[in-house]
Amino acid sequence: MRVVAIEIQSRSIAVTRSSLRSQGQFYGRQVARRYDDPRGCLYNSLSVGAKRPTGVFGLYDADMEYDMSNRRADLAAANLAELAERIGRAAPEDGVVEVQPGVHCYRKSQTGERVHSVCEPSFCVMAQGSKVILLGDETYRYDPAHYLITTMELPVTGEVVEASPERPYLGFRLTLDPAIVTSVMVESGFVEPRGDGSVKALDVSALDAELLDATLRLVRLVEKPHEYRVLAPLVIREMAYRLLVGAQGNRLRHLATFGGQAHRMVRAVEVIRQNFDKPLKIEDVARELFMSVSGFHAHFKAVTAMSPLQFQKQLRLQEARRLMLSENFDAAQAGYRVGYDDASHFNRDYKRQFGEPPMRDVERLRELAGVSVGD
Repeated sequence: MRVVAIEIQSRSIAVTRSSLRSQGQFYGRQVARRYDDPRGCLYNSLSVGAKRPTGVFGLYDADMEYDMSNRRADLAAANLAELAERIGRAAPEDGVVEVQPGVHCYRKSQTGERVHSVCEPSFCVMAQGSKVILLGDETYRYDPAHYLITTMELPVTGEVVEASPERPYLGFRLTLDPAIVTSVMVESGFVEPRGDGSVKALDVSALDAELLDATLRLVRLVEKPHEYRVLAPLVIREMAYRLLVGAQGNRLRHLATFGGQAHRMVRAVEVIRQNFDKPLKIEDVARELFMSVSGFHAHFKAVTAMSPLQFQKQLRLQEARRLMLSENFDAAQAGYRVGYDDASHFNRDYKRQFGEPPMRDVERLRELAGVSVGD
Protein backbone atom coordinates (compact mmCIF):
# COMPACT_ATOMS: atom_id res chain seq x y z
CA MET A 1 0.00 0.00 0.00
CA ARG A 2 2.82 2.39 0.78
CA VAL A 3 4.40 1.79 -2.65
CA VAL A 4 1.09 2.50 -4.39
CA ALA A 5 0.64 5.72 -2.41
CA ILE A 6 4.11 6.89 -3.36
CA GLU A 7 3.45 6.06 -7.00
CA ILE A 8 0.16 8.00 -6.96
CA GLN A 9 1.79 10.94 -5.28
CA SER A 10 4.66 10.94 -7.80
CA ARG A 11 2.21 10.96 -10.68
CA SER A 12 0.32 13.85 -9.06
CA ILE A 13 3.51 15.84 -8.68
CA ALA A 14 4.46 15.17 -12.31
CA VAL A 15 1.04 16.32 -13.49
CA THR A 16 1.22 19.40 -11.28
CA ARG A 17 4.68 20.35 -12.56
CA SER A 18 3.58 19.90 -16.16
CA SER A 19 0.55 22.04 -15.51
CA LEU A 20 2.71 24.65 -13.80
CA ARG A 21 5.05 24.86 -16.80
CA SER A 22 2.14 25.50 -19.15
CA GLN A 23 0.65 28.00 -16.74
CA GLY A 24 4.01 29.72 -16.42
CA GLN A 25 4.26 30.17 -20.19
CA PHE A 26 0.76 31.61 -20.29
CA TYR A 27 1.43 33.76 -17.22
CA GLY A 28 4.59 35.17 -18.81
CA ARG A 29 2.59 36.42 -21.77
CA GLN A 30 0.02 37.95 -19.42
CA VAL A 31 2.71 39.81 -17.49
CA ALA A 32 4.02 41.35 -20.71
CA ARG A 33 0.55 42.63 -21.56
CA ARG A 34 -0.19 43.67 -18.00
CA TYR A 35 2.69 46.14 -17.84
CA ASP A 36 1.53 47.79 -21.05
CA ASP A 37 -1.50 48.88 -19.03
CA PRO A 38 -1.04 52.45 -17.70
CA ARG A 39 -2.14 51.14 -14.34
CA GLY A 40 0.87 48.81 -14.30
CA CYS A 41 2.67 50.64 -11.51
CA LEU A 42 -0.35 50.17 -9.27
CA TYR A 43 0.35 46.47 -9.06
CA ASN A 44 2.17 45.56 -5.87
CA SER A 45 4.62 42.81 -6.72
CA LEU A 46 5.76 40.50 -3.96
CA SER A 47 8.73 41.84 -2.09
CA VAL A 48 11.94 39.89 -1.67
CA GLY A 49 11.46 37.24 0.99
CA ALA A 50 7.67 37.52 0.93
CA LYS A 51 5.69 34.28 1.11
CA ARG A 52 4.46 33.31 -2.34
CA PRO A 53 1.10 31.64 -2.87
CA THR A 54 1.36 27.89 -3.26
CA GLY A 55 -0.67 25.26 -5.04
CA VAL A 56 -0.83 21.48 -4.71
CA PHE A 57 1.97 19.98 -2.58
CA GLY A 58 3.37 23.44 -1.81
CA LEU A 59 4.42 24.22 -5.38
CA TYR A 60 4.33 27.87 -6.49
CA ASP A 61 1.08 28.45 -8.38
CA ALA A 62 1.56 31.20 -10.99
CA ASP A 63 -2.12 31.17 -11.81
CA MET A 64 -2.95 32.09 -8.21
CA GLU A 65 -0.65 35.13 -8.31
CA TYR A 66 -2.07 36.08 -11.69
CA ASP A 67 -5.57 36.06 -10.19
CA MET A 68 -4.36 38.09 -7.21
CA SER A 69 -2.70 40.61 -9.54
CA ASN A 70 -5.91 40.93 -11.53
CA ARG A 71 -7.87 41.59 -8.34
CA ARG A 72 -5.36 44.20 -7.22
CA ALA A 73 -5.50 45.86 -10.64
CA ASP A 74 -9.30 45.91 -10.60
CA LEU A 75 -9.30 47.41 -7.11
CA ALA A 76 -6.76 50.08 -8.11
CA ALA A 77 -8.80 50.98 -11.18
CA ALA A 78 -11.97 51.20 -9.09
CA ASN A 79 -10.18 53.41 -6.54
CA LEU A 80 -8.93 55.75 -9.28
CA ALA A 81 -12.42 55.99 -10.76
CA GLU A 82 -13.92 56.78 -7.36
CA LEU A 83 -11.19 59.34 -6.64
CA ALA A 84 -11.93 61.07 -9.96
CA GLU A 85 -15.65 61.10 -9.20
CA ARG A 86 -15.17 62.62 -5.75
CA ILE A 87 -12.70 65.25 -6.97
CA GLY A 88 -15.16 66.12 -9.72
CA ARG A 89 -17.89 66.68 -7.14
CA ALA A 90 -15.60 68.77 -4.94
CA ALA A 91 -14.49 70.92 -7.91
CA PRO A 92 -17.51 71.09 -10.23
CA GLU A 93 -16.02 73.94 -12.32
CA ASP A 94 -12.55 74.64 -13.68
CA GLY A 95 -10.22 75.94 -11.00
CA VAL A 96 -9.00 74.89 -7.56
CA VAL A 97 -11.00 74.36 -4.37
CA GLU A 98 -9.45 74.06 -0.90
CA VAL A 99 -11.91 71.53 0.50
CA GLN A 100 -10.16 71.34 3.88
CA PRO A 101 -7.10 73.23 5.19
CA GLY A 102 -4.17 72.02 3.11
CA VAL A 103 -6.32 69.74 0.90
CA HIS A 104 -6.94 71.00 -2.64
CA CYS A 105 -8.95 69.61 -5.56
CA TYR A 106 -8.27 70.73 -9.14
CA ARG A 107 -10.28 70.64 -12.37
CA LYS A 108 -9.26 71.83 -15.83
CA SER A 109 -11.13 71.13 -19.06
CA GLN A 110 -8.60 72.35 -21.63
CA THR A 111 -4.89 72.19 -22.33
CA GLY A 112 -2.32 74.67 -23.57
CA GLU A 113 -1.99 77.25 -20.79
CA ARG A 114 1.22 77.41 -18.78
CA VAL A 115 0.83 78.42 -15.14
CA HIS A 116 3.79 79.93 -13.27
CA SER A 117 3.71 79.64 -9.49
CA VAL A 118 5.69 79.00 -6.34
CA CYS A 119 4.76 75.50 -5.25
CA GLU A 120 4.78 74.84 -1.52
CA PRO A 121 5.82 71.42 -0.15
CA SER A 122 3.11 69.09 -1.40
CA PHE A 123 2.04 65.57 -2.33
CA CYS A 124 0.06 65.51 -5.60
CA VAL A 125 -2.04 62.77 -7.17
CA MET A 126 -3.85 62.92 -10.50
CA ALA A 127 -7.08 60.97 -10.88
CA GLN A 128 -7.58 61.87 -14.54
CA GLY A 129 -5.57 63.62 -17.25
CA SER A 130 -1.86 64.39 -17.49
CA LYS A 131 0.39 67.31 -16.53
CA VAL A 132 3.93 68.54 -17.13
CA ILE A 133 5.97 70.42 -14.51
CA LEU A 134 9.04 72.48 -15.43
CA LEU A 135 11.70 73.12 -12.78
CA GLY A 136 14.68 75.03 -14.12
CA ASP A 137 15.77 73.12 -17.21
CA GLU A 138 14.19 69.85 -16.09
CA THR A 139 10.78 68.48 -17.11
CA TYR A 140 8.56 66.12 -15.11
CA ARG A 141 5.38 64.49 -16.39
CA TYR A 142 2.85 62.70 -14.23
CA ASP A 143 -0.54 61.06 -14.67
CA PRO A 144 -2.89 58.74 -12.75
CA ALA A 145 -0.15 56.10 -12.53
CA HIS A 146 2.28 58.46 -10.77
CA TYR A 147 2.42 60.96 -7.94
CA LEU A 148 4.48 64.13 -7.64
CA ILE A 149 6.17 65.35 -4.50
CA THR A 150 7.87 68.66 -3.79
CA THR A 151 9.57 69.34 -0.49
CA MET A 152 10.58 73.00 -0.76
CA GLU A 153 8.90 76.18 -1.97
CA LEU A 154 10.09 76.21 -5.58
CA PRO A 155 9.20 78.41 -8.57
CA VAL A 156 7.74 76.02 -11.13
CA THR A 157 5.80 76.10 -14.39
CA GLY A 158 2.89 73.70 -14.84
CA GLU A 159 0.92 72.78 -17.96
CA VAL A 160 -2.00 70.37 -18.25
CA VAL A 161 -1.34 68.35 -21.42
CA GLU A 162 -4.27 65.94 -21.35
CA ALA A 163 -7.77 67.24 -20.62
CA SER A 164 -11.11 67.82 -22.33
CA PRO A 165 -14.63 68.89 -21.30
CA GLU A 166 -15.67 65.23 -21.44
CA ARG A 167 -12.63 63.99 -19.47
CA PRO A 168 -11.21 66.94 -17.51
CA TYR A 169 -7.94 66.95 -15.67
CA LEU A 170 -8.76 66.11 -12.03
CA GLY A 171 -6.06 66.46 -9.40
CA PHE A 172 -5.51 66.28 -5.66
CA ARG A 173 -2.86 68.11 -3.62
CA LEU A 174 -2.00 67.75 0.05
CA THR A 175 0.22 70.37 1.67
CA LEU A 176 3.00 68.58 3.56
CA ASP A 177 3.41 69.75 7.15
CA PRO A 178 7.07 69.54 8.29
CA ALA A 179 5.96 68.97 11.90
CA ILE A 180 3.90 65.91 10.91
CA VAL A 181 6.67 64.49 8.74
CA THR A 182 9.22 64.97 11.51
CA SER A 183 6.93 63.36 14.09
CA VAL A 184 6.30 60.33 11.88
CA MET A 185 10.04 59.97 11.23
CA VAL A 186 10.83 60.02 14.94
CA GLU A 187 8.04 57.61 15.90
CA SER A 188 9.00 55.23 13.08
CA GLY A 189 12.67 55.25 14.02
CA PHE A 190 13.94 56.49 10.67
CA VAL A 191 17.48 57.84 10.63
CA GLU A 192 18.39 60.55 8.14
CA PRO A 193 21.01 59.18 5.75
CA ARG A 194 24.24 60.99 5.04
CA GLY A 195 24.60 62.88 1.79
CA ASP A 196 20.88 63.64 1.50
CA GLY A 197 21.54 67.30 0.72
CA SER A 198 21.93 66.56 -3.00
CA VAL A 199 18.48 65.00 -3.41
CA LYS A 200 16.35 67.19 -5.67
CA ALA A 201 13.34 68.76 -3.98
CA LEU A 202 10.84 67.66 -6.67
CA ASP A 203 10.27 64.34 -8.36
CA VAL A 204 7.69 61.91 -9.75
CA SER A 205 7.27 58.28 -8.68
CA ALA A 206 4.96 55.35 -9.37
CA LEU A 207 1.78 55.47 -7.28
CA ASP A 208 1.38 52.24 -5.32
CA ALA A 209 -1.94 50.79 -4.23
CA GLU A 210 -1.52 51.59 -0.51
CA LEU A 211 -0.80 55.27 -1.15
CA LEU A 212 -3.73 55.51 -3.57
CA ASP A 213 -5.99 53.86 -1.00
CA ALA A 214 -4.95 56.33 1.72
CA THR A 215 -5.50 59.27 -0.65
CA LEU A 216 -8.99 58.03 -1.50
CA ARG A 217 -9.88 57.57 2.18
CA LEU A 218 -8.83 61.16 2.91
CA VAL A 219 -10.95 62.50 0.04
CA ARG A 220 -13.91 60.41 1.24
CA LEU A 221 -13.64 62.05 4.64
CA VAL A 222 -13.97 65.50 3.05
CA GLU A 223 -17.67 64.77 2.59
CA LYS A 224 -18.01 63.86 6.30
CA PRO A 225 -16.80 66.92 8.27
CA HIS A 226 -17.47 65.42 11.71
CA GLU A 227 -15.42 62.32 10.88
CA TYR A 228 -12.77 64.39 9.11
CA ARG A 229 -11.75 66.19 12.30
CA VAL A 230 -11.03 62.90 14.04
CA LEU A 231 -9.85 60.55 11.30
CA ALA A 232 -8.12 62.80 8.74
CA PRO A 233 -5.06 63.48 10.95
CA LEU A 234 -4.54 59.71 11.21
CA VAL A 235 -4.82 59.20 7.45
CA ILE A 236 -2.44 62.10 6.77
CA ARG A 237 0.11 60.57 9.12
CA GLU A 238 -0.29 57.24 7.31
CA MET A 239 0.34 59.01 4.00
CA ALA A 240 3.49 60.62 5.40
CA TYR A 241 4.67 57.21 6.60
CA ARG A 242 4.06 55.56 3.22
CA LEU A 243 5.96 58.35 1.49
CA LEU A 244 8.85 57.95 3.92
CA VAL A 245 9.14 54.19 3.32
CA GLY A 246 8.66 54.58 -0.43
CA ALA A 247 10.83 55.75 -3.30
CA GLN A 248 10.71 59.38 -2.16
CA GLY A 249 11.73 58.76 1.46
CA ASN A 250 15.06 60.60 1.21
CA ARG A 251 13.41 63.51 -0.56
CA LEU A 252 10.74 63.79 2.14
CA ARG A 253 13.48 64.18 4.74
CA HIS A 254 13.99 67.74 3.44
CA LEU A 255 10.96 68.61 5.54
CA ALA A 256 12.33 67.17 8.76
CA THR A 257 13.60 69.69 11.27
CA PHE A 258 16.97 67.97 11.66
CA GLY A 259 20.45 69.14 10.74
CA GLY A 260 22.43 68.21 7.64
CA GLN A 261 22.78 69.56 4.13
CA ALA A 262 19.09 69.14 3.30
CA HIS A 263 18.10 71.32 6.24
CA ARG A 264 20.64 73.91 5.14
CA MET A 265 19.13 74.03 1.66
CA VAL A 266 15.67 74.51 3.16
CA ARG A 267 17.07 77.43 5.13
CA ALA A 268 18.77 78.84 2.00
CA VAL A 269 15.51 78.77 0.05
CA GLU A 270 13.77 80.53 2.93
CA VAL A 271 16.44 83.26 3.11
CA ILE A 272 16.28 83.94 -0.63
CA ARG A 273 12.47 83.98 -0.66
CA GLN A 274 12.31 86.47 2.22
CA ASN A 275 14.85 88.77 0.57
CA PHE A 276 14.18 88.19 -3.14
CA ASP A 277 13.85 91.95 -3.82
CA LYS A 278 17.29 92.73 -2.39
CA PRO A 279 20.74 92.14 -3.94
CA LEU A 280 21.77 88.51 -3.39
CA LYS A 281 25.20 88.07 -1.86
CA ILE A 282 26.08 84.40 -2.20
CA GLU A 283 29.03 84.76 0.19
CA ASP A 284 26.77 86.01 3.00
CA VAL A 285 24.23 83.20 2.57
CA ALA A 286 26.97 80.55 2.45
CA ARG A 287 28.59 82.01 5.57
CA GLU A 288 25.26 81.96 7.43
CA LEU A 289 24.89 78.27 6.58
CA PHE A 290 28.51 77.45 7.54
CA MET A 291 29.31 76.36 3.99
CA SER A 292 31.86 77.27 1.37
CA VAL A 293 30.58 79.29 -1.60
CA SER A 294 31.30 76.47 -4.06
CA GLY A 295 29.72 73.85 -1.77
CA PHE A 296 26.62 75.97 -1.22
CA HIS A 297 26.21 76.62 -4.93
CA ALA A 298 26.58 72.93 -5.83
CA HIS A 299 24.15 71.69 -3.17
CA PHE A 300 21.59 74.40 -3.94
CA LYS A 301 21.54 73.55 -7.65
CA ALA A 302 21.36 69.83 -6.93
CA VAL A 303 18.24 70.36 -4.82
CA THR A 304 16.42 73.09 -6.79
CA ALA A 305 17.72 72.50 -10.36
CA MET A 306 18.67 76.22 -10.41
CA SER A 307 21.52 78.39 -9.25
CA PRO A 308 20.72 80.77 -6.36
CA LEU A 309 20.60 83.74 -8.78
CA GLN A 310 18.28 81.90 -11.18
CA PHE A 311 16.05 80.98 -8.26
CA GLN A 312 15.88 84.62 -7.13
CA LYS A 313 15.10 85.79 -10.68
CA GLN A 314 12.16 83.37 -10.95
CA LEU A 315 10.74 84.67 -7.68
CA ARG A 316 11.15 88.29 -8.76
CA LEU A 317 9.46 87.79 -12.12
CA GLN A 318 6.51 85.87 -10.69
CA GLU A 319 5.95 88.54 -8.04
CA ALA A 320 6.19 91.32 -10.66
CA ARG A 321 3.57 89.52 -12.76
CA ARG A 322 1.28 89.29 -9.75
CA LEU A 323 1.70 93.00 -8.97
CA MET A 324 0.79 94.03 -12.52
CA LEU A 325 -2.14 91.63 -12.76
CA SER A 326 -3.65 92.04 -9.30
CA GLU A 327 -2.56 95.50 -8.12
CA ASN A 328 -2.42 97.38 -11.46
CA PHE A 329 1.29 98.21 -11.29
CA ASP A 330 2.84 99.24 -14.57
CA ALA A 331 5.97 97.43 -15.80
CA ALA A 332 8.44 99.98 -14.46
CA GLN A 333 6.81 100.06 -11.01
CA ALA A 334 6.63 96.28 -10.77
CA GLY A 335 10.24 95.83 -11.88
CA TYR A 336 11.48 98.36 -9.35
CA ARG A 337 9.40 96.84 -6.54
CA VAL A 338 10.94 93.38 -7.04
CA GLY A 339 14.52 94.65 -7.19
CA TYR A 340 15.27 95.62 -10.80
CA ASP A 341 17.08 98.95 -11.20
CA ASP A 342 17.05 98.82 -15.00
CA ALA A 343 13.63 98.72 -16.73
CA SER A 344 15.06 97.35 -19.99
CA HIS A 345 16.77 94.53 -18.06
CA PHE A 346 13.47 93.72 -16.39
CA ASN A 347 11.62 93.68 -19.73
CA ARG A 348 14.19 91.33 -21.27
CA ASP A 349 14.07 88.88 -18.36
CA TYR A 350 10.26 89.01 -18.27
CA LYS A 351 9.89 88.26 -21.99
CA ARG A 352 12.40 85.41 -21.73
CA GLN A 353 10.42 83.90 -18.85
CA PHE A 354 6.82 84.42 -19.98
CA GLY A 355 7.17 84.74 -23.77
CA GLU A 356 5.81 88.29 -24.11
CA PRO A 357 6.65 91.82 -22.87
CA PRO A 358 5.15 92.61 -19.43
CA MET A 359 2.04 94.65 -20.28
CA ARG A 360 1.13 92.53 -23.32
CA ASP A 361 1.35 89.41 -21.17
CA VAL A 362 -0.82 90.97 -18.45
CA GLU A 363 -3.38 92.12 -21.04
CA ARG A 364 -3.59 88.59 -22.40
CA LEU A 365 -4.09 87.13 -18.94
CA ARG A 366 -6.86 89.61 -18.19
CA GLU A 367 -8.58 88.77 -21.45
CA LEU A 368 -8.43 85.09 -20.57
CA ALA A 369 -10.00 85.91 -17.22
CA GLY A 370 -12.71 88.01 -18.89
CA VAL A 371 -11.48 91.26 -17.31
CA SER A 372 -10.74 94.32 -19.42
CA VAL A 373 -7.44 96.15 -18.97
CA GLY A 374 -9.21 99.26 -17.76
CA ASP A 375 -11.07 97.47 -14.95
